[in-house]
Amino acid sequence: MNIPQEFNDIRPFEPEELPQVYDRLLGNEQFCAVLKYLYPKVPVEMIGAKMKMCATNLDFQKTFCYTFLENLLEKASTGCDMDVTEIDMGKRYTFISNHRDIVLDSALLDKLLIDAGCATTCEIAIGDNLLSLPWVKDLVRINKSFIVERSLQPRQMLVASKRLSDYMHFAIAQKNENIWIAQREGRAKDSNDRTQEALLKMMAMGGEGSLTDRLASLHIVPLTISYEYDPCDFLKAAEFQLKRDVPGWRKSAHDDVVSMQTGIMGYKGRIHYHCAPCIDEWLATLDPSQGKQMLLKQIAEHIDREIHRNYMLFAGNYVALDVLNGNSEHHTLYNNIQKETFLKYLEGQLAKIDIPGKDNDFLMERLLTMYAYPARNYLEAQ
Repeated sequence: MNIPQEFNDIRPFEPEELPQVYDRLLGNEQFCAVLKYLYPKVPVEMIGAKMKMCATNLDFQKTFCYTFLENLLEKASTGCDMDVTEIDMGKRYTFISNHRDIVLDSALLDKLLIDAGCATTCEIAIGDNLLSLPWVKDLVRINKSFIVERSLQPRQMLVASKRLSDYMHFAIAQKNENIWIAQREGRAKDSNDRTQEALLKMMAMGGEGSLTDRLASLHIVPLTISYEYDPCDFLKAAEFQLKRDVPGWRKSAHDDVVSMQTGIMGYKGRIHYHCAPCIDEWLATLDPSQGKQMLLKQIAEHIDREIHRNYMLFAGNYVALDVLNGNSEHHTLYNNIQKETFLKYLEGQLAKIDIPGKDNDFLMERLLTMYAYPARNYLEAQ
């Protein structure tokens, strides 16, 4: 395919580029050390030979990522499924989802699309803040990721945003690929999932026609991701206290690595993905005369409602909501054993937090809030 050169630095690798990238990865000591950790009984040379048999990015995903995720889900979950009844697997979409896990949100979507009979997976938007190591950048671009450039000067950011939007439109229209992008930059640490209007504004920089025409050409599907347990909940709670207590505190690259490892390997319980209908028809009902800012606000709120109404809620969500509210309004949705089990789980997560001046009451409130917000937003969306 003839891909414009302007996309070269941000797009996934093309099939003809893969052999050179495989050689580069297999020559990297850190990458080979990761392979030895993941596949302790398999020689690196054998893995390398298998990599080189993957002629396309999709081949690589099916050969390595799919099997890895299957094995992971057996150990770290009690099941993972996706409801696709409201979309057409023969069409291509931009999935905008709430953001729970740095790595797994998009990785599991790829697996679930394959399971649902889709002919391809997704091209994945990933922030360059997670790609400080060159071999990691190579690996994600093999895995059909395109790069969202951050920490730029305002003028550079405008140019980068336009290029990113143009690429997303190109991937849907010309490459016939799906896209996954989170509804906001970074994860919602308190699980109050809200779509950033700035994201929609960026997406509408590409394409042609009115704002709604441009977004309709991306075929947006609001996607809800529900985890029974978030392995990173205690890390997120600690972040809240550190931001509260330490002026100017910011996560380090090491913190991101710890979050990725914990999110991937930690126990998640039940996982459910739910696709709402594509919003193209709904966009056509909007009044274009109301102005760009009002339109963006309306569209963001619609995506939020669609995400919120499709949560799969668990006993812990309702327990957290009732404990925070100091009542038992939703007691019919859980029993005493489920309540005791969930609160004991939270105590265990709280015990993992090791920070200066640990504020147990504040941290427990943060943990409860993370599990209560999906229930709160679901009930409002109904």
